[in-house]
Amino acid sequence: MKAMVLSQTAPLSERPDPLQCVEMVTPEPAENELLIQVAACGVCHTELDEIEGRLTPPRLPVVLGHEVVGHVVERGARVTRFAIGDRVGVGWIHHSSGTADENLSPQFAATGCDVNGGYAQFMTVPEDYAVAIPDNLSDTQAAPLMCAGAIGYRALRLTGLRDGEPLGLMGFGGSGHLVLPTAKHLFPNSPVYVFTRDESVQQFACDLSADWAGDIDSVPPQPLQAIIDTTPAWKPVVESMKKLRPGGRLVINAIRKEDVDKNELLKLSYHEHLWMEREIKSVANLTHRDIAEFLPLAAEIPLLPEVTLYPLEQANEALRNLRRGQIKGANVLVVS
Repeated sequence: MKAMVLSQTAPLSERPDPLQCVEMVTPEPAENELLIQVAACGVCHTELDEIEGRLTPPRLPVVLGHEVVGHVVERGARVTRFAIGDRVGVGWIHHSSGTADENLSPQFAATGCDVNGGYAQFMTVPEDYAVAIPDNLSDTQAAPLMCAGAIGYRALRLTGLRDGEPLGLMGFGGSGHLVLPTAKHLFPNSPVYVFTRDESVQQFACDLSADWAGDIDSVPPQPLQAIIDTTPAWKPVVESMKKLRPGGRLVINAIRKEDVDKNELLKLSYHEHLWMEREIKSVANLTHRDIAEFLPLAAEIPLLPEVTLYPLEQANEALRNLRRGQIKGANVLVVS
């Protein structure tokens, strides 16, 4: 099979083509696994963290990709939930303990990091961690929902938001543009304010029904009950804390933060930013439940991501454009 493989980590500025297109042996499913022929795979910022060494995979080489949609082409002997030809998706969680807090378990294994992922023509996954794709979502629309959408849904749940309370979105990329319509659906009376540097992205947010959009250091129309930060930088953390109501919560939806602007944390004031029971909470991984709950909701809304498509062989270009911020919505690789 054809696959795009990461063999060594380095900054993208030093190694602009980090993935090599190689021929690999098609994997065979274990007795509880599915063999999936990949149709589409989303490109996530976490892949940049892996490539640049902020989240180093435990072994190299590895096939990246954890926003996977495809069809079952082979089943292990003990598989009962899916049939040959079924369309399924795989997210960041490849397998874990199966408990309610499986996202925190030491048994957690990440797709495209701990095990080979979806930047390839085929991959395997335990049947318990595959999810059926609703019929009204295309392969390329469903792919970003497997991580960017589902982790956004988890982050939204962790805000503790109640309908009518104002929400902020710090950053508006692959996850943010999916959280916005999800929030509007679940909390129809809550205004949503978007913070992003790019004026064209601000307009994109307003086109998607944001109540207001401005730069990350802009003052929103009112203090916010909750903010979801999806950026890789530290300045948005300090800026978010300025914008919270007393008792408000910042949810950081990022696996890693970069060190480039870490000195921004020196501007954090206890009295101004943290006092009055304001709090910061991180999002750690996904559970199977998150994806299973989110996909039917996405189909109901319906949640149709804005996508830019690339052939599998152009994965490096998709990653470079993501690094440059040259993206509106989500990048998706068309695999087969």
